[in-house]
Amino acid sequence: MHRRYYKFNKPYGYLSQFSNEVKWKGLSQILNLPKDVYGVGRLDAESEGLLLLTNDTSINQRLLLPKNKHERCYYVQVDGKITEEAIAQLAKSVTIKVSKKAYYTLPAKASICAQPDFIWDRVPPIRIRKSIPTSWLKLILIEGKNRQVRKMTAAVGFPTLRLVRFSIEQLSLAHLKPGEIKEYDESEFKKMLHL
Repeated sequence: MHRRYYKFNKPYGYLSQFSNEVKWKGLSQILNLPKDVYGVGRLDAESEGLLLLTNDTSINQRLLLPKNKHERCYYVQVDGKITEEAIAQLAKSVTIKVSKKAYYTLPAKASICAQPDFIWDRVPPIRIRKSIPTSWLKLILIEGKNRQVRKMTAAVGFPTLRLVRFSIEQLSLAHLKPGEIKEYDESEFKKMLHL
């Protein structure tokens, strides 16, 4: 089997899988890849940014187990002017629901930031309410529960409006526009992911 390794900038409105679902389109609508290639991890349809694609089944487990401490960096636009207290709470731990049970998130790196320079206009744009400001934060996690970032920001009182995964370890969205894909050879891909 010829192993394939890609990074992809997933646009808003697409699933992390190739098949369509009722409301959302699958990646097969914009990518034409070998049938055995699949997404590593997930970004929900409303989230954007870095998605890894491969047919190397060893990658998934090595990358997604929290004990391996692989860092994932997200830029998050939230509703309201986020406070230092909320940032401190996100960094320490918050309680979210995972499979209907309380889950305490692992410590994270969290900071308030300006809107990133690389960010593109989202289609469709987020809803804007002139009376309520928005803020951006940078969040680095070593775990990836279902809709974790959205649940975390909601838990501290600042719902997520826009979520962009920028990087996993040293593999980032740099120079990749929404819908663009880049293929890597195995050694470079694994080196950048610290595998």
